[in-house]
Parts: sequence; structure tokens; C-alpha cells
Amino acid sequence: MNMILIIVIFFVIARSIIQFITHGEKDTNIKTHKTSISLEVFYTLIMIYCIVIVGFGLIYFMLSFYELTLVENVENGDSSLISLFFRSFYFSGVTLLTIGYGDITPIGIGRFIAVIQALIGYLLPTAFVLKIVHINFQQKT
Repeated sequence: MNMILIIVIFFVIARSIIQFITHGEKDTNIKTHKTSISLEVFYTLIMIYCIVIVGFGLIYFMLSFYELTLVENVENGDSSLISLFFRSFYFSGVTLLTIGYGDITPIGIGRFIAVIQALIGYLLPTAFVLKIVHINFQQKT
């Protein structure tokens, strides 16, 4: 049951990213400000970052019950359920934004999941810039 939920969360994340990249292909009347940045695209990017952080945070949280994902590098850390919940989201945000403080280390399958999330963290800004260039190109033609 948990693995099905993990797969569903992963597909929701993937679908959100694909919708962000393909959003607005049919709509050529996107309003932009003097800076030529569409607020709609920027808002969508922020929402996708939040969805990815929450989605991967839930994956880390669920897998942590099986001790497959995260190890905190602090002695005598709080091991309550709430603490584990917040650590999972914290690690997800730090990984997506490629900060990587090193206070929490992924283990087992968590390493592979963290690499996928970091790759998404690198690709989202690129997709954002390409989307802005695409919008500006459509407006000039």
C-alpha cells in the first residue's frame, strides 16, 4: 500500500512539472510586465517547487518508517513522529534547492530518490528561463 502511494506521489510530481513546461502553448495572449516576466509562469514555478518539496517530503517520511531513507548526523536526535515528519520536509527542501547542509544524510534507496529530486531542482529553473524566452519570442512574432 505504501509503495503504491509513493508511486502516485511521484507521478503527481511528474505531471505537475510536465504541465508547467507545456502550459500556455495554446495561449499567446499572456500578459507580461515591463520586465517581460510572466507572473503566471513565476507563480506556477513557485507552486511546482512547493509540490515537489511536499511530494518528496512525503516519500522520505513514508520510507523512513522502514529506515530506508534518512539518517540524522546528530547524536541523541528526537525520534518522535512529528520530528521525523519535519525532518523529511526539511531534507526535501534542502535537497531540491541544492543547499545540502550535510546534517541529514540519505541512505539506501533514499540516495537514489535524493539524486532524482536534486536533478529536478536543477531542471526547474532551466525550464522557467526557457518558458520566459518562449513567451518573449511569441510576443515578438
